[in-house]
Amino acid sequence: MGPHRANLTLAHSADREPALVNAPVAIIDIGSNSVRLVAYDGLSRAPTPLYNEKVLCGLGRNVLTTGRLNDEAVRRALAALARFRVLCETMRVGRLFVLATAAARDASNGPAFLEAAEAACGTRIELLSGRREAELSALGVVSGFHAPDGVVGDLGGGSLELVDVRGAVVGQGVTMPLGGLALQDLSGGSLKKAGKIVREHMKKAAPQLETLRGRTFYAVGGTWRALARLHQAARQYPVHVMHGYTVEPTDELSFLQVVEQSDAATLQDVEAISEARRPLLAYGAVVLEEIIRVGRPREVAISASGVREGLLYEQVDRDTRALDPLLASCAELNQLRARSPRHADELIAWTDRFVAALDGPETADERRLRHAACLLSDIGWRAHPDYRGEQSIAIIQNAAFVGIDHPGRGFLALAIYFRHEGVAPEKANPMLRALAGPRLFERARLIGALLRVAFPMTAGMEGALRRMPLTIEDGRVILSLPPEWDALNGDRLPNRVRGLARIVGLEGRVRVG
Repeated sequence: MGPHRANLTLAHSADREPALVNAPVAIIDIGSNSVRLVAYDGLSRAPTPLYNEKVLCGLGRNVLTTGRLNDEAVRRALAALARFRVLCETMRVGRLFVLATAAARDASNGPAFLEAAEAACGTRIELLSGRREAELSALGVVSGFHAPDGVVGDLGGGSLELVDVRGAVVGQGVTMPLGGLALQDLSGGSLKKAGKIVREHMKKAAPQLETLRGRTFYAVGGTWRALARLHQAARQYPVHVMHGYTVEPTDELSFLQVVEQSDAATLQDVEAISEARRPLLAYGAVVLEEIIRVGRPREVAISASGVREGLLYEQVDRDTRALDPLLASCAELNQLRARSPRHADELIAWTDRFVAALDGPETADERRLRHAACLLSDIGWRAHPDYRGEQSIAIIQNAAFVGIDHPGRGFLALAIYFRHEGVAPEKANPMLRALAGPRLFERARLIGALLRVAFPMTAGMEGALRRMPLTIEDGRVILSLPPEWDALNGDRLPNRVRGLARIVGLEGRVRVG
């Protein structure tokens, strides 16, 4: 059963159909633990969530022992679906997809529930097989990471799906009844027994786990995101965004053992985790611990992109899929917030020429991060001048970007901060400096210095930068101005050119004519 056009009044109104081409798109995910609605601003390479709400219904609780969905859980799920239908109509959603996973697959009363659920939400429901769920989870990681390489693990309430991913190529997945609710049910609440169940089932996943060694394990699912949030709190980590958060396996193993051996209520920052999810943390820790021990990944990366994002990625055309998701997100933010969005394109070309003339190679990832910084260079202009640097850090540090890791996020925040506040190293936030690492920190100073040269000449407006090339000649950084713009050559501009030159170990000056 494939996804269908929503049976909503707005979606089928003939006189409104042309207006719905770029209308919001929504997905309702009926999972074993939660029923969630996420509405996005439209179909694009990096869609922005408009609205996100979940109800922890616990449909999968005790399904493996009773064979049935719990009546109270069903009631809560149907009420949530009816509510979500009204919200979709209010948001004028053009396309609505509804997905159901392990609990509805495994329960004897699953078909009856799905029939009632379709009536409640007003559209057909796609019941995902384990293999289809694994495929969509992997596509979600493809959509949310730059050139992913590793194994995707999607832990829900009822099942765990594992599937290999290399770039945009998705392998064949495997599904096992190791979701938090299912494992709690099968083990009778015993973590020791849960560990034995996990080890037995992991034998079936040998083909996937054998390929994981030295690569990345992409952890998808609410329980693993909750564990990552607690891990961040324990480390006093400066960025609270989950997507792209990475952990070394040895560090993660010791933390998982603490979770398994502790009362969840005593864990630092556990108040940020819903009470319904807290009992599942230890079971999620048991599963992840076994994956790390058997698979020996190079790192564990948390993914906020999963089945829903994979479904959206599947809907867009091939050319859109080929776009860089980070640059797509930054271009959208540039369009919304910059004074003159095309100025960022000129910055990209202007810095391309200068960086190409420098000694030392720029990697492909450093190039895309530089381009992203150009796109984000003017997003803070509406703030008071004294706070534009801090405002830019707050936006970039917490933005819903995908296709970027946390060191890259730290680089972007620092580069735009330096653009506003100056490039002296001591000005930098120490935690962001540590997050970016030495090389990206120096790159952030370089890009910040370039932006500090560009903006006093252009006031952030398009058209001027192409007439003022920045070159390296005879061991000096030279900024060339046309004669009619000689008035720009006051005190500020030469000082900034010299500041840029010092970063690259050269002298600098402004040349007119």
